[in-house]
Parts: sequence; structure tokens; C-alpha cells
Amino acid sequence: MTAPTAIAIAAHPDDIELKMGGTLLLLKQAGWDIHYFNLSSGNGGSLEYNAEDTAAIRREEAQEAAKRLGATWHPPIADDLLIFYQESLLRQVAAVIREVRPSIVLTHPLEDYMEDHMETARLAVTGAFAHCVRNFRSSPEVPPYFHDVTVYHCMPHGGRDSLRRPVIPGAWVNTTSVHATARHSLAAHHSQGGWLDATQGQSSYLDSMDEHARAVGLQSGSFEFAEGWWRHLHVGFSNHDIDPLADALGENYLVNAAFEKSLKINSSIP
Repeated sequence: MTAPTAIAIAAHPDDIELKMGGTLLLLKQAGWDIHYFNLSSGNGGSLEYNAEDTAAIRREEAQEAAKRLGATWHPPIADDLLIFYQESLLRQVAAVIREVRPSIVLTHPLEDYMEDHMETARLAVTGAFAHCVRNFRSSPEVPPYFHDVTVYHCMPHGGRDSLRRPVIPGAWVNTTSVHATARHSLAAHHSQGGWLDATQGQSSYLDSMDEHARAVGLQSGSFEFAEGWWRHLHVGFSNHDIDPLADALGENYLVNAAFEKSLKINSSIP
């Protein structure tokens, strides 16, 4: 029997590890086949090297990070700040999704602090939507597939949207047992230490990961370390309102009861 598949689709090398790595690792432990796809080469992320050299360095780092996660790595299709919701990129994202045939797609939130993240989320959502659209041609051409797909959006940077408003997820994943492994995967991105310190004030990107996961865990009220998720509306992606992360992760998945209650209150709205 073929293992179910999940793919993380993010903008830059290291984005997956920072916000999605723990969930991927738990899916791996649950018997899922996991995939790792950054759309950008990361060529802008250096104060020392030119764009070409930076892209080569970050490619090697991303491959090592994916290896540490136990994930299949997929090559980037754009450069930093050049991820746009456009036909050529959409067709390529759709091709990877059709090749992998995931039941779960993990990606950025639709509202975040930078455009690369938000555009990646839009491309991932439409690429997933197109998984069963026969008349949409991917590039390269890959046949569509027809089982259900569920898209999940991770937490924005700093737990706030682009207008600084705090964000509360619809569910939390307990990543405490795999946090050290996810951190080890992030550590593969050696080149980002100086860059993030100089440009974003992160004196240690590893410590920043710890702080984020600990804050989300505290927010859950149950876990030491956690990742937060919103489940995309199922219409067009699956026949029913399903939650495969909950099914796969069991007690490591905690639904935000207040959020679910608000959905029920507003369920009469067409």
C-alpha cells in the first residue's frame, strides 16, 4: 500500500524549518512520505556573496536540511523578491504537486509580512486546486490526480499579520518531541546566521525558532513547543470538510475550540 504524501511549499530556504518542520517530522513518524519545496533560490540572502554564489550555497544547505528532515527535496523555480502569482510559476507549482500527489499541502499564510510568502501561498493554493483540473496544463505536463487535497497555512512571522495584528491559529500541532530534530534541520542553513542578524535583528536564527515554537506552544495552553495552522476551506479541494492532520497526528493535534465555535455560530451564512 502506498504511503500518503504531504508537501511543504514555502518561499525561501529555511522557511519550512522555521514554521513547518515539526509537523512534517510528525507526519514522517506517522508513516507519511514528506516533500520539501522552496520556490525561491534564496539568492538575495547574503551580505558576503554575489547572487549566483549565494544561490549555490543555499541550494546545498536546503538539500542538507531536507535530508535531515527525511524529506524529498524539489529545486527552486524563482529568485528572491521575484515570486509572483503568474502563469509560468503556477504551471510549475502545479506540476510538482501533480508529481507528488499529496493529500496535505503545507504553506505560508495568505497574510504575512512580505510578498514572497503571500505569493507563494497563493501559488500553492491554486496549484493544489488544479490537481484534478484536466484542462489545466502544468509545466512540465503531468497528469492530474483525483483524491482529496487539504491545504494548511502556517503562522505568519512574529505571530502577527502585516498590519501587526496578533494572529491565533485554528489548530496547534505539538512539536515538542521533534523540536530538536527540526532545529537541527534549520541549523543546516549556516549562511543565514550573519544575514538575519544584520537585516532582521535575529542574533541567532536558531534561538528565534525556539522562541517562536515556545510562544505558539504557550498560546495552545497545552504544549511546550508547537506550530500553528489554519485549514483552508475544502470547497474544490475535497468532497468533504476533512482534517487529515488531525487524523494523522492524533493527540499531538489540538483544535482551537473557540475558533471552531465561531464557525458553528456563523455556519448559517451562505
